[in-house]
Amino acid sequence: MAADLKEYKSQFLEYLEIEKGRGVKTVENYDRYLNRFLSFAKVKTPGQISEQMVREFRIHLNRSPGSVSTMKKNTQNYHLIALRAFLKFLRKRDVESLNPERIELAKTSGRDLDLITSAELERLMSGPKGDDVSSLRDKAILELFFSTGLRVSELCNLNQDLDLTRDEFSVRGKGEKVRVVFLSPSAKKAVAEYLKKRGDMSEALFVSYGRGGKTKGKDLSRITPRSIERIVKQYAVKAGITRKVTPHVIRHSFATDLLQNGADLRSVQALLGHANIATTQVYTHVTDSHLRDVHKQFHGKRRS
Repeated sequence: MAADLKEYKSQFLEYLEIEKGRGVKTVENYDRYLNRFLSFAKVKTPGQISEQMVREFRIHLNRSPGSVSTMKKNTQNYHLIALRAFLKFLRKRDVESLNPERIELAKTSGRDLDLITSAELERLMSGPKGDDVSSLRDKAILELFFSTGLRVSELCNLNQDLDLTRDEFSVRGKGEKVRVVFLSPSAKKAVAEYLKKRGDMSEALFVSYGRGGKTKGKDLSRITPRSIERIVKQYAVKAGITRKVTPHVIRHSFATDLLQNGADLRSVQALLGHANIATTQVYTHVTDSHLRDVHKQFHGKRRS
């Protein structure tokens, strides 16, 4: 008896995790997107998936509420990418279903970057004051973000065994891919001062504290991405930054800082851990401000 869609979906998710090496978060996202489609389509076998069904699903997504109004085009596309990947998986196993090539993604406008100015970044970085363990931790978090361009999940997974005698360390990022990131002198100093103040046995580099840095026990819990997002938001408000600031905004600042100072795109791609250079190219338009000066200096000089 042929497997039903739920069984095939389970096999697909296992394939993503084991054979394709996708991270747990990615697999969870694919699971959520596919569940949404299956819940809408109400079909039980792959052969029942049709173009008309996918078209109706797209209309459903386009009319679904999002964080502001309707669901963003990029989010809609994530659902379609997951469905297309699932259909390709079925084809590889000679399971009759809709041709994945029949699914086209919605056209989206260029990605807008959430950026802060150099002055705002400087105020943000100088936010943590004092020599209590919580303030030293927060200072180390901000400095490490800007020095390395780490994703928030990557920073949360770091351990105390970081070798501060070196200016670099390896990090395991998306898709279990390992890359090298580099420590600035200010980041090394901030992390060293924080570790010197630590008196617990936790292996995690960054841990959660109670009010005033109080600890309930020697083995503290590893800090969560949500906690780090709250920390960054807290210092952004303190710095008088009115726009939303997240750990990813500091990652954007890391990338644009490199490009504006002459780094090449391929190197920035490697430092960010982007699998595709097209993802990195979103930063290039913010580094073209010098073109305005070139135009002003050299254009139209022969005209009176």
